Amino acid sequence: MKCRTVPITLFIVLTACATQVDETQPENGRIAFDTVRGGNLEIYSMSFNGRDETNLTQRSQDDMNPDWSPDGSKIAWEAYQGGNTEIYVMNADGSEQVRLTDQLGDDASPEWSPDGGRIVFYSKRDGNAEIYVMNADGSEQERLTDDPAADAYPTWSPDGNRIAFTTDRDGDKDVYVMDADGSNPVNLTSNAAVDWLPAWSPDGTRIVFVSERDGNGEIYIMDADGGNQTRLTDDPAPDYSPTWALDGSQIIFCSSRSGHSDIYAMNVDGSNQRKLTHSSSERYSPDWKP
Repeated sequence: MKCRTVPITLFIVLTACATQVDETQPENGRIAFDTVRGGNLEIYSMSFNGRDETNLTQRSQDDMNPDWSPDGSKIAWEAYQGGNTEIYVMNADGSEQVRLTDQLGDDASPEWSPDGGRIVFYSKRDGNAEIYVMNADGSEQERLTDDPAADAYPTWSPDGNRIAFTTDRDGDKDVYVMDADGSNPVNLTSNAAVDWLPAWSPDGTRIVFVSERDGNGEIYIMDADGGNQTRLTDDPAPDYSPTWALDGSQIIFCSSRSGHSDIYAMNVDGSNQRKLTHSSSERYSPDWKP
């Protein structure tokens, strides 16, 4: 699960930011993110060190939560359209924007399958949030979960066989995992506090997530079966929306510890926490290009 534009409730209201380049960061890779420019949320991409920012969406309504396809050629994202959010896909340069969903309820939080053939997302088209999957062209939209509680923020395991997600079906938000067809759901966190926003490690052995069990949002890591839950961050300000570097050596996350939301990175043991952006306002939802 990448760094999602999500709030304490559902969505965070964002403001624009100006980034200074951190010369200590590597110059490889590209990061997609969302930020407010010109009065609404837009999807941008930039190099890892903050250079070469490019507006990819350039629409009049909000665009957020980008997710790179496995081959890096396309980006899926959620966009406000006609009063609710829908799933779109575009080329990596922002061209050929295509709408994939068209429902009265929100369709949100898209993520490509590891083989690039499908996209998992959550939808409120049936009255509450449930996990859905569709082909990468928007066809064959299929509901995977069916529970009175809210199921949201799905993320594929690297082998494509399982999906982790957030649900409140036990009375509070927990991280669950299920088979890719929606069967065999299992609660991994089973904590009285909020646990949510899971993201698989590239090798599939661990899951990073956000927990409020210590009073505010902090980044935790656990084994893929829920064992060895370990706190990685410890700051009075919220840390949230973690995602992994492509080689699994680092975790990228958002934090407001500097007084506004910036994007940070750290080693997988929580050491060497550092800013990747240095801004006067907010940035959210980074996703690292394959």
